[in-house]
Amino acid sequence: MIYRFADPAYVALLAVVPLLAYWYVVSVVRGRRQVGSLRYSSLALIKRADRRHSGRHRHILFGLRALALTALIMAFARPQSGVTAESVTSEGIDIVLALDLSSSMLAEDLEPNRIEAAKQVAADFVQGRRNDRIGLVVFAGDAFTQAPLTLDYGVVTTLIGELEVGIIEDGTAIGMGLATAIKRLQSSDAESKVIVLLTDGRNNRGEIDPVTAAQMAQALGVRIYAIGAGTQGTARVPVDDPIFGRRYAQMRVDIDEPTLEETAALTGGRYFRATNRESLARIYEEIDALETTEIELEQFTRYGELFHLPLLFGLGVLLLEVGLGRTVLRRIP
Repeated sequence: MIYRFADPAYVALLAVVPLLAYWYVVSVVRGRRQVGSLRYSSLALIKRADRRHSGRHRHILFGLRALALTALIMAFARPQSGVTAESVTSEGIDIVLALDLSSSMLAEDLEPNRIEAAKQVAADFVQGRRNDRIGLVVFAGDAFTQAPLTLDYGVVTTLIGELEVGIIEDGTAIGMGLATAIKRLQSSDAESKVIVLLTDGRNNRGEIDPVTAAQMAQALGVRIYAIGAGTQGTARVPVDDPIFGRRYAQMRVDIDEPTLEETAALTGGRYFRATNRESLARIYEEIDALETTEIELEQFTRYGELFHLPLLFGLGVLLLEVGLGRTVLRRIP
C-alpha cells in the first residue's frame, strides 16, 4: 500500500499550528492577555465553581481547535492511498512436441531408457512454459495427435507420462510425424510457431519424407528443432522372446543426422544430438532460450481519496469545541 498527498503544498500550513500554540502559551497561559473583570458581592459561588472545575480544563478548547485545524489542513492536502499493480502483455509461442515411439526408443543408452528420458525432459519443458500453447504428436509407423494446442500444461504433462512404446504400429515415420504437427499449427496465428522433433532413427515409413515435411513447414512459417537421441556406436535394447523371456541385444545406433540437419535448416531451426539424459535436458533448455517471447510490463498505481477522513474528523472536533465552549466550558468575560 502506498500513501501520498495529492496537494502536498498545503502540508506547509501545519507550521501555523505550533506558532498558534506558542502565541497561546505566551498570551493566555502566562496571563499576558487582557481579560475582562466582574464585581461580585460574594465570592462563595465563584469558589465553589473553581472547586468543581479547578481551572484545569480551560485549555481544552484551544487544544481541540488546534487539533481541528491540523485535521482540516491534512484534508486540504488530499491524502490518498494507492495500490501498485502490473499489467503484463505477452504473445506466446505455439509449440508442438513430436515424440518418436518406435521400439528402438527402449534402448538404454539414455537413463533409464530413451523414451523415459525423453518423456521426463519433455514434461519439465512443458511445465516451464508460461504463455505458450503446447501440443503433442506421437509417431512410430504412423502419427497421431495426442493433444491439440492448449494452455493446460497439466493435461499435456499427464499425456506425456502415459506414453508407451507399442501403442502405435512399429516403424519410424518421421515425415508423417512432422506433417501431423504442421497440421496442428496450420491455423495458428501466433507470432512464432515451433515443432520440437525427437527421434532416434531414420525415416522408413509413411507417405511423406522429412524434407518434404520441412518444406511444408517453411511455407507456413513453422520452425523445426530436431533432436537425435542416442549414443555413438551401439546401445543395449531389451528384446521380449515368447520362449526365453526378456533378453538384451546390442543394436547399432542409426540416426539419419544429415536429413535431420537439412530438415531443421530449411525452416531456420537447428539440429541437436543428445547422447545422454543430461545433454537432452540442456538441449531443451537451449531451445527454451532460443524461443523467448517479448513481455511488455506496465506498472501503474491506482489511488483512492482519503481526504474525507481528516475532514470529517476535523469538523467533528470543531463542533465539539464549539459545543463545549457554549456549555460546560463556557467562559464568562
